[in-house]
Amino acid sequence: MSDDRLLDELTQRNRELETLVEIGKVLTSSLDLQEILNTIMEKVSLLLRAKTWSLLLADEQSGELTFEIVVSPVAERLKGLKLAPGEGVAGWVAEHGRPLLIPDVSRDPRFSRQVDVGFSFTTRSIVCAPVKSRDRILGVIELVNTLEDGGFAESDLKILSVIADYAAIAIENARNFKRVNELVITDDLTGLFNARHMHKLIDYEIERAERYGSAVSLVFIDLDRFKQVNDRFGHLVGSRVIAEVGKLIGRSIRRVDLAARYGGDEFVIVFPATDKQGALIVIENLREKLREHPFVADDGTSFSVTASFGLATFPADAATKADLIRLADSLMYEVKAESRDGVKSS
Repeated sequence: MSDDRLLDELTQRNRELETLVEIGKVLTSSLDLQEILNTIMEKVSLLLRAKTWSLLLADEQSGELTFEIVVSPVAERLKGLKLAPGEGVAGWVAEHGRPLLIPDVSRDPRFSRQVDVGFSFTTRSIVCAPVKSRDRILGVIELVNTLEDGGFAESDLKILSVIADYAAIAIENARNFKRVNELVITDDLTGLFNARHMHKLIDYEIERAERYGSAVSLVFIDLDRFKQVNDRFGHLVGSRVIAEVGKLIGRSIRRVDLAARYGGDEFVIVFPATDKQGALIVIENLREKLREHPFVADDGTSFSVTASFGLATFPADAATKADLIRLADSLMYEVKAESRDGVKSS
């Protein structure tokens, strides 16, 4: 080997080492998952000369892989696409937890042509590494075709494996941080926001409504005769009812709406940028679903649960957060005193 060639290789190795050190610093210094994914995208493109590459994240329950980051001419069409467990090279790597280098995919039965056919693409070579944390697969990073249209080398596989290890640490840290934050702002039993965090959200939505001249609607919900459920079936069943109602609320509201367990068997829903009529549509749908939902006690007894709803809207009904909450709460108690299983608005 000539001195010039040796010098070139040493220079390249030093550049790779410096980049890997930089990747490690950046990835392990952030707790924002999207920032981490963007960093991975930038550094992989910088260090490994691939025509196309993807980061696929694994679903813990189903084992499916989803294209989360895609650098490709067909990136917009590929992003969000799901692969069945074990499907293709990426699926094999996720299933076995081992990196894989395939210089010529036409000679490897693990390669699936489904994506090539669907997107009019031709895959020649692949290098793929698992993103793994303590034997748990978080996803895979897959590179397809080199810029020079040659095959990938063992050195590419080694570099990709190191990047994948850094990525695993960063993704796991970000997810753990998110879980801790969720524990601080959510109610353990229902998974909805807790009352303390809901107050912050109401402040924010009212401030935004004032800025843009829009409305915010708020509904107080109290389960009817809930004490009878506890007295008849016990507090364990009562807690299960609270949890089921919380999940029912979560499924029944829109993605933009905000729901919280306010305490005991009381719930609050905030409808951002929504007037009274818009909120009533969602509330009536929820009231009907709750009335029809079959609750079952430990002994198999089926029973139903209804609720009373009080609705108020800012700024039409109240000028401050305190007045808005007070009015919605008061209207809810009027429903309980008059009829139960109803909605009352100002």
